[in-house]
Order: sequence, then structure tokens, then C-alpha cells
Amino acid sequence: MTDVADKYELVVGLEVHAQLLTRSKAYSSDPNEFGALPNTNVSVISLAHPGTLPRFNKKAVDLAIRLGLACGCNITRHMHFARKNYFYPDLPKGYQITQDTTPICTGGAINIKTENGADKTIRLTRAHLEEDAGKSIHDQDPFDTLVDLNRAGVPLIEIVSEPDIRSSTEAYNYLTSVRQLVRYLDICDGNMEEGSLRCDANVSVRIKGSEKFGTRTEVKNLNSIRNVQRAIEFEMQRQIGILEAGGKINQETLNFDAGTGKTTPMRSKELAHDYRYFPEPDLGPLVVTDEDLARVRSEMPALPEELIKRYTAELGLSEYDARVLTSEKETAAYFEQVLQHTKHVKAAANWVTGDIKSYLNANAIDFDQLPLSPQRLAGLIELVQSEKVSYSIAAAKILPEMMVNKLKSAEQLANEQGLIQSSDDQWILQIAHEVVAGLPEKVAAYKAGNKGLLGLFMGEFMKKSQGKANPKMANEIIKQLLEQ
Repeated sequence: MTDVADKYELVVGLEVHAQLLTRSKAYSSDPNEFGALPNTNVSVISLAHPGTLPRFNKKAVDLAIRLGLACGCNITRHMHFARKNYFYPDLPKGYQITQDTTPICTGGAINIKTENGADKTIRLTRAHLEEDAGKSIHDQDPFDTLVDLNRAGVPLIEIVSEPDIRSSTEAYNYLTSVRQLVRYLDICDGNMEEGSLRCDANVSVRIKGSEKFGTRTEVKNLNSIRNVQRAIEFEMQRQIGILEAGGKINQETLNFDAGTGKTTPMRSKELAHDYRYFPEPDLGPLVVTDEDLARVRSEMPALPEELIKRYTAELGLSEYDARVLTSEKETAAYFEQVLQHTKHVKAAANWVTGDIKSYLNANAIDFDQLPLSPQRLAGLIELVQSEKVSYSIAAAKILPEMMVNKLKSAEQLANEQGLIQSSDDQWILQIAHEVVAGLPEKVAAYKAGNKGLLGLFMGEFMKKSQGKANPKMANEIIKQLLEQ
């Protein structure tokens, strides 16, 4: 199959639905929150009772503009909403209020890395505002489908890419970048497991070199980045198999079964006219003014690429370190706060991406639950950089104690445990003499050219000094004794 697959090129476009972080729903004052009891975040408006009227959620509009500015989109200045008509059990109105001909964002792009680490730009077609449907639950009752309408009316931004993605890895990286972006912008929490970020994948294949697109299928409601990748990989192989057998691809909507790793048909693919779009008569035109754009732009946070440039150009970090630090907004925010209390940038980066991240992972917590403030970590960094304690002692003995004891500084804890290193050159020289005198055969081997034995002498020295000597000074003194 691999040789056959080499004849074909994969073509993918992704539609990402991100629930916006507003306190209320898109067109009503019903609460927008996850985890409430079923059918409690509803009212006569979200339940579509006769005579009720929708109203704009201005915060949702601001968040959509924020996304557009971050992606370099054109912001539509005069727009209206439309009704998209379809009938699901969890859609109380029988239609969805969305944007059809005047999406709030058009154009723009998101930058990703390819499999080879090269930069690639994925163009955006549009991003538009709409409301979410409710949720049909199929696995809690053996006979009936249950419906929870809490999600009905929650504001969404749907981000539609051009069909620029050419591999499942690129799709994975694109979706990772989108999730990172919406989190940095504070417009969506990006939790795919809760359904606040969902993805539909439009997949087709064509003979390499062909400019004509193949017939696409749409895989709906993928709930993890890995499942997006798996669904695309399966669908590519499935379509190639059909074409190689002389068959024809049907344009249809598919479901992906994460257990089997396979796609199955849900329904034939709807076209735009199937939805019978028409202007929403209960909402007037929406106008975005120059003042609106200026206000939203002034509230924009620093984004990953901007931080990466600063960390590499101004702070002297490697691109690898910068990308690890900016991979999650919370990591970058914590690192920024640490830098307010120490000038040791590289050491701070190493501690945050190393020991601190390891602690978070081991305890399955986030930065907001970390019992170590950035200021206290900076104190520990200063203790190591001033050579009062070694890094190994700081990481193994002081850091764990700081996680438990929130009142004492790193230096206080080091003093209490007798961990402060000595830089007394006479004391260090005395112990070094004892170590060298006790290993005459190793001394001869070192002088004969086996310089790697220096580590052995240092190990013996640290045992005798109980780790309380300045290792840099000890290393220099031992080296001088051995080369006499």
C-alpha cells in the first residue's frame, strides 16, 4: 500500500469550532459554563419559546476580533447574521444563528512546522461567529438518546482553513497551533475533552501533480488532536483503496470511532443550499468601528512568536528553549514572573522547563496550583548561581522542601539543613590532599594520560566533604595537585 500511496497527495482543510470564554451565551443572558446539571443553563430564549428575541453578546464580538487581529485577518466592518436551518433533537430553534455572507474575519493565516521542521503558512478562508447546538448523549441510557441543552446558544468562533494541509502531521501541528493561539488570546480554554474545542476534517486525495481537487469527505466532531491525525490517516488510506479498485469517492459526512480507528458514514454531505440560509430578521446589522478595533488591539496579549523573538534576540536563549517556554501560556507567564526577580535567564529557563515542569507532571497539577511562587524560585536560582549550594543539592533537597514549606526561603532552608557550600580554600585543599594521597595508583594512571579519572577524584572528594564544598574550587584544586 505504501508504494501505491506514493502516487497520491493528501489534501486537508480543517474547521475548528472554539467555544468563546464569555460569561453568558451568544444571544441571551443564560450562563455559559461547563459542568452544570443538565438543562439548567437555559431560559425561554435559548429554548426558542415564541415571542423571544436574541441580543448580541458584545464580548463574543470582541474575542472574534482579537482572533482576527492575531491571524492577520481582514475584519469585516459591517456585517449581519443569518439563519442556518437544520433539524436535530438538540437544536431547539430548528435553526442556528450564524454568519453566512459576512463573516467577521476573512483571510489571514496560521504558521506551523512541517515534519521536517520547516516553516509553513496555512491560509485561513474565514472565521465566523455562531451559536453552539445542545448535546445528544447516547451512552447513558440503553434505549434512549438523552438531550442536554446547556450548550445550546454558547458562542462559537468557527475557524476555517484553506485546503493547504498535506499530511496528518501538518494537521496535528496546525491544530496544536490553533489551540495554543486561542489559549494565549484568552478566547477559549482549548479543552477538547470537554468539547470547548472541536474539529471537523475535510479530507481528499489526488494524483501527485494534479491541480484538480478530489472528492472530499468530512469527518465530524473529532475530540482530540491525536484523533484528528488518526482519522486523516485512515481516511487517506480508505480513499486511495477505493480509487485503486476503480471506485468512486462519495461526498459524505463521516464519524470516527476512536476505538477501532475507522471512519463510518453518518449521512450524505449537505451543500450550502440544503441549509436554506437567509438573513436573521431579529438581529440588526453589526458595525465594527475604528474605536472598536483600537480598543481590542490595545488589549492584545503578547503571542508566542513575539515572545520567541524576544527570548532569542534579547535574552539570548536558544530557539528550542524559547519554544518550550512558550508552548503553553501558563509556562511563559510563570517564566516572565521569575525573570522579574533574577537576572539569570538561562538558569531560570532550565529550572522552569526542567524541575518545575517535572513536578507539575508528576503531581498532575497546573501552574495555578504550584505551591512555589516565582519569587521563591528566583531565590533558589540565586542560591545556586552564587555557588552557595550545588544544583544537584538544590534540586534534590531544597526544592522538595520548598514545595511543602511555603514560609521559608531557599537560603533559610539550606542553612537549617547545613547545605551551604564552603569556599574555604584551606579546608578544600586539606580534603583534596587526603583524596589524592589515598589513591596512588589512580594518580599514576592520571599522570600517564588518563584524564578521565578526574571525575573519580571529584566523586571521592564530594563524599569526604559531604557535598559541602564548592565543587568548582574543588575541581581546580584537585587538578592542580594531580598535575604537580
